[in-house]
Amino acid sequence: MANELSERLGQLEQAVRRAAELIARLKAERSQAEAENAALGQRAAEQARELDQLRARLGALEESGREVSRLREERKAILAQVEGILKELDTLDLP
Repeated sequence: MANELSERLGQLEQAVRRAAELIARLKAERSQAEAENAALGQRAAEQARELDQLRARLGALEESGREVSRLREERKAILAQVEGILKELDTLDLP
């Protein structure tokens, strides 16, 4: 009976050790997961800032594109006026 009790205590001791090792491993994995989560959160925040900057640049580029289009139209109008003036000058009989 003492032998059986000793054997059962040995099994219990092994089970407790395995449980302690498992707890230690799970704590280490949890710590690692928390660190990875923090790093990913920081990376996500950086990418969100970068996305905001890119959106701002895109807005500025779109505005520049509209300005370029407006200036081209203005240039066409001015060229048309200059051509009209040149035609009028050609029709004049200047010595």
